[in-house]
Amino acid sequence: MATPMRAIALRPRSTAALVLVSVAGLLAFLWPLFATAGSRLGQHADAPLVFALLLPLLMAVVLFEISEGGLDVKAVAMLGVLSAVGAALRPLGAGTAGLETVFFLLVLGGRVFGPAFGFVLGSTTLFASALVTGGVGPWLPYQMLGAAWVGLGAGLLPRVPRRWELLLLAGYGAVAGLLYGVALNFSFWPFASGLASDLSFVAGARPWENLRRFGLFSLATSVWWDLGRAVTNVVLIAVTGRAVLGTLRRASRRAAFDADVEFADVELADADEPATRHTLHG
Repeated sequence: MATPMRAIALRPRSTAALVLVSVAGLLAFLWPLFATAGSRLGQHADAPLVFALLLPLLMAVVLFEISEGGLDVKAVAMLGVLSAVGAALRPLGAGTAGLETVFFLLVLGGRVFGPAFGFVLGSTTLFASALVTGGVGPWLPYQMLGAAWVGLGAGLLPRVPRRWELLLLAGYGAVAGLLYGVALNFSFWPFASGLASDLSFVAGARPWENLRRFGLFSLATSVWWDLGRAVTNVVLIAVTGRAVLGTLRRASRRAAFDADVEFADVELADADEPATRHTLHG
């Protein structure tokens, strides 16, 4: 079994901040199940915009707490490289028929470098790719948080023997691809269908009734895209996983993220002592 390498250490405060933003994120995605008929959320279409403004602030708090004493230059460099690679890979699929070519890298990166690194990698990669592709909008914070959860979950997967690791990661990639699509559907579903449709959100309805409507909405609009994302993750992890994991683990060993930094005392020569001169004779 491979020994996990934690490129970013999770301390109590950063762990609490990560839990806080995850709970707030769940509320941002799942609020349609709990909105009452007379609430502002149930009557107005500005709920996604409110959460879209709130989520970046909460994620900034998490990134600050994670970086406070737990993010060194080597981890920043690795994040920059992998985020740039992910931003370059994403337009290759562009989401056509669910062909998302970036999530497998989040899974493998989170697996090698740990949950905190995976969380940050997911958010920075989606942000960078949005800048590259012009995909900046109210949906971006939801995409960033969803991708951050994908990387976080990969870092929390249990240790298994090497011969089972790719199978575990491929299975996780399939599940994560489906759940990512479900989460993103929740973020816009209340305002995406007709008012009288059986697929529509009904403010104040019982949670399981809205869940039934949401299930029909997902089946009618996005199930093939979500399945395409899941299959793409499985194929890319199966084909490239062993090579990419080996490369990332070699990089992590050379970076020695877990090594303790020690400073040796160096005795300086007396300022009054003349320096030794070496004369070259031809």
